[in-house]
Amino acid sequence: MGTVNNRSPLPSGRQVILITGGAGFIGSHVVRRLVNGYPDYIIVNVDKLTYAGNLMNLADVEAAENYRFEHVDICDSAAIERLFYTYQPTGIIHLAAESHVDRSILEPLTFVQTNVMGTAVLLNAARAWQQAGNTFQRFYHISTDEVYGSLGDTGFFTESTPYDPRSPYSASKASSDHLVRAYGHTFGLPVVISNCSNNYGPYQFPEKLIPLMILNARDGKALPVYGAGANVRDWLWVVDHASAIDLIYHQGRTHETYNIGGRNEWKNIDLVRLLCKLMDDKLGRQPGETAKLITYVTDRPGHDLRYAIDCDKLTQELGWQPSIQFEEGLSRTIDWYLDQTEWVNGVRSGAYLAYYEQQYAGR
Repeated sequence: MGTVNNRSPLPSGRQVILITGGAGFIGSHVVRRLVNGYPDYIIVNVDKLTYAGNLMNLADVEAAENYRFEHVDICDSAAIERLFYTYQPTGIIHLAAESHVDRSILEPLTFVQTNVMGTAVLLNAARAWQQAGNTFQRFYHISTDEVYGSLGDTGFFTESTPYDPRSPYSASKASSDHLVRAYGHTFGLPVVISNCSNNYGPYQFPEKLIPLMILNARDGKALPVYGAGANVRDWLWVVDHASAIDLIYHQGRTHETYNIGGRNEWKNIDLVRLLCKLMDDKLGRQPGETAKLITYVTDRPGHDLRYAIDCDKLTQELGWQPSIQFEEGLSRTIDWYLDQTEWVNGVRSGAYLAYYEQQYAGR
């Protein structure tokens, strides 16, 4: 792994932000927003390109003068140190993580390695950079509402909710949150954390609930729903999440935590039924035809009942609001997956790795 940047040297005095995991689902939306919204910044996408990292997500900005890509594993301390000396970053937005709960049950050590040790490597590099007298404005760590555990039928997660992670994934993210706060307290690193609810929208890897259901419904395959489908999640349009990240990075208070939610709770089964109705309309099927594909499967171990975010702090301090109703966002998401057959086929076949080789290798 190493640099694949072929741009001219960096002008002095510019803001330089390293975005880890920038080729992933949420990360690619953040990279795109900052590349397009801040032409005077240098945005450096740092990504290992695991199965969920896909440079096809950023084909529309890869030629931008203020965009760089680095094929680097955040657990590689020497490579991360090199990035600091090469780019002299003024900030980090840290999104790189293993993020699928089901995979964490099968491969917990992979999640510990990336989510805990990778975060520690980044924090250590940022601490050393700052202590050497370099300008460093912010280490922004993006986390999940799953660190808070599970809710009953009422109540919401707030920024002061005690941590109670229930899966290897959420435990690894809780660990990384604690490390970030510890580096802020012990070493004076200018840190900020946000915890978000479930994201949905374009470019999400098809292992996740909504794209999995869209593509299975399109292909006439079973729509697997865990248990009775009674688990409740708050759904956040990924473009709204990217706007919140932009706002928190630039205006959030150092050493604070901000919850980001869509104010949009749905039982899994109700979400799937709505998706089936929309698929019937879009594919010209008879009403109720797609819903016949719903199949109830054995619930996964430790499946949290309900997540719900109170994001009033973000709204009151920084003025952020969700921009879209779920029905509209879901309809747009379905349209995107139905239209983007090349992207879907590329992800399913691993063709995005060939895309990386073609576009970047050897530069």
